[in-house]
Amino acid sequence: MTTTLYGITNCDSVKKARTRLKEAGADYQFCDFKKTPPDAAQIGRWLQQIELAQLLNKRGTTWRKLSAAEQAQAASEAGAIALMAAHPSLIKRPLLEYNGQLYCGFDETLYQSLFQAA
Repeated sequence: MTTTLYGITNCDSVKKARTRLKEAGADYQFCDFKKTPPDAAQIGRWLQQIELAQLLNKRGTTWRKLSAAEQAQAASEAGAIALMAAHPSLIKRPLLEYNGQLYCGFDETLYQSLFQAA
């Protein structure tokens, strides 16, 4: 099964995750949201495993730059999906797909348990 790390290259949390994966010798693919943004269907699949409140990053600058009307769109799942597809920086990073399971955000303990260095 493929391991994929989603995020943005200059994000500190993504950098930590990539460093941890490299240290563990993990074989993974990196998908940069800036180069390959997720579409609405992919975000919808992610929401089958991750709650919307966890996946939608309302603490970043991208969220703060949205108009009040755009922010109000996030009240519905369909609106939130459309916002995240249009602004991938609204997706909490990193997003790790490992053995069919999705993990949102960087947690050192979790990464250590999943990817123990050989």
